[in-house]
Amino acid sequence: MPATGGEAKRLTFHSANETPTSFTADNKSVIFSACRQDLVTNAQFPISTMSELYSVPVSGGKVSQILTSPALNATITSTGDKLIYDDLKGYENLWRKHHTSSIAHDIWVYDFNSKKFTKLTQFNGEDRNPVFDSNDNDFYYLSEQSGSFNVFKSSLNNSSSNKALTHFTKHPVRFLTKSNNNTLCFSFDGEVYTMKPGGEPQKVNITIANDGRTPIQKNMQVNSGFTEARLSPNGKEFVYVFRGEIFVSSIDGGITKRITNTPYQERNVSFSPDGRSLLYAAEKDNSWNIYTTKITEKKSLISTHQPY
Repeated sequence: MPATGGEAKRLTFHSANETPTSFTADNKSVIFSACRQDLVTNAQFPISTMSELYSVPVSGGKVSQILTSPALNATITSTGDKLIYDDLKGYENLWRKHHTSSIAHDIWVYDFNSKKFTKLTQFNGEDRNPVFDSNDNDFYYLSEQSGSFNVFKSSLNNSSSNKALTHFTKHPVRFLTKSNNNTLCFSFDGEVYTMKPGGEPQKVNITIANDGRTPIQKNMQVNSGFTEARLSPNGKEFVYVFRGEIFVSSIDGGITKRITNTPYQERNVSFSPDGRSLLYAAEKDNSWNIYTTKITEKKSLISTHQPY
């Protein structure tokens, strides 16, 4: 879909889970990971965690396989000749922190011309989410080398040397991306940050507008601010109006029940002489009318309502 918003276009229709990670160098295709089909020569048992790498045109159409081995968070150089990614050697929860084992992720680069794979990181812990610098030699990635996930910088020419660019503690940095001018973007502690070359991380102020499909709920204490209240004939309950809705509570405070839950206003509520019905006025369908609500079971509180 357009970055400015608009209609989304479905590109793939396979039953497997698919995770997009970047665009191709010409921006004409989307690169994604999925467990679809290994090579016939692959002797490894097919499991859903060991995915392959694919691409699909942004206009839709035929899916093409790029690599048969897992290549997570794959991104490509501006010239399209190299692919950088983090590997997958076995199952481990992706959200686990401080994981050190033989299956911890490492950064690799694949050269399309030579068809050669090169391992770029040697840290025993987690290295993930690499993105190329615009010079197509340097790259940025997330590593727990400093104790918590932070942004590091290294290069293809000298991958044994790296430099930490952020120094966050306690919470991990995640979801690293990069613009064409090498501005980095990532998340930390539930917030989005950007960082320009040579600069410090800057939190992005984001306002999220509700699309109106789901209501925004807020819990309210119904213990004060009543607009009116009436005591029941037996003196054991009282009925009251709060924010245009009707509630009934026992005098001893043991139980409260909401009687109405409508978008319109109710008021002028009172008990019937036997205490088993409520009468009230409500502005429904742009007209004020009188309604009644009755107890339907002997031991229950008020439960049904109908026009009176």
